[in-house]
Amino acid sequence: MTPNTKRHIIYSHQSVRDAFIQMEEMKKDPILIVADENLKLLGSLTDGDLRRGFIKGLTIINHTLLDFVQPDPLFIYEDELSKTDINALRKRNILVIPIINRDGYITDVLNLTQVQSLLPVDVVIMAGGRGQRLMPLTENTPKPMLPVGEKPILEHNIDRLTKFGIKNICISVNYLADKIESYFGDGSSKGISINYVYEDKPMGTMGSVKLCNQEEHDHLLVMNSDLLTTIDYDAFYREFINTGADMAVATTSYTVEVPYGVLEVDNGNYVNSLKEKPRYTYYSNAGIYLIKRELLSLIPDSEFYNVTDMMDAIIKYGKKLVSFPIHGYWLDIGKHEDYKKAQEDVKFLNL
Repeated sequence: MTPNTKRHIIYSHQSVRDAFIQMEEMKKDPILIVADENLKLLGSLTDGDLRRGFIKGLTIINHTLLDFVQPDPLFIYEDELSKTDINALRKRNILVIPIINRDGYITDVLNLTQVQSLLPVDVVIMAGGRGQRLMPLTENTPKPMLPVGEKPILEHNIDRLTKFGIKNICISVNYLADKIESYFGDGSSKGISINYVYEDKPMGTMGSVKLCNQEEHDHLLVMNSDLLTTIDYDAFYREFINTGADMAVATTSYTVEVPYGVLEVDNGNYVNSLKEKPRYTYYSNAGIYLIKRELLSLIPDSEFYNVTDMMDAIIKYGKKLVSFPIHGYWLDIGKHEDYKKAQEDVKFLNL
């Protein structure tokens, strides 16, 4: 559990005064989860519970914390977390919920003021490139670790993923890998699990995905590490599921304006139509993908295999490939001018 999560837990041996102090420090979501010293769930406590206790005649001096506690709190089993309808919980004004194992011990606390959804996906982030076009900035710092605003590019992406309830992330690394691993560690400081795959040679976007041994969920989200984006991962996932797709590709629009009248002609040079100064919108690959885990069988072992190879295979075998246009912000930080733009844009983004 992260420090932000632990602030919701109060132990049964603590005092009512301790509860008041803890709630005052929390302000926006003053809800406490009461546990014994081994983190066994005992109940929940709000300022309303304290007031009701005082009305009944309970006092700070003569009664213990457990006398004020709601002994039958709502909770979620950790193995059912991905099935939880958090929108339904929000409609009931339930904001803080303990997550427990089957023995009743707290493993985490879900705060719905900080999590937008609970996506049942594992994530693979590609972070092995040298960032050659950003030299000399990347001479001693891997491109994903270049700071944008107050934190590295990669941390912006990881923090946004966690807002959508994502817990399992595998990072594919190569160039200056130790700097990435030493910064993020196993992810426990963020309340998630981070594993690393080390590329001995370039494997392509999809080649190293197969090396990540994540098997908790049936769907994978794969993305480049050098992106700055406000993509709605929940909408992306729902589009992927609702369309019955085998793979979904997030895309960004690119508009071309032709400053002349354009003639459309057939093979015999007959003019079919005339468009005056038309605008054409094209959609380009944004470097974020959702795929069914079963598609990993298409990837050859220990060979370079790019995302375009997988797209070609999906089309070849008659599977379903869909596009998801990003309506929010998106920037590929590949060049110095991109990096400069990111430094300005991040001041106004809600990442």
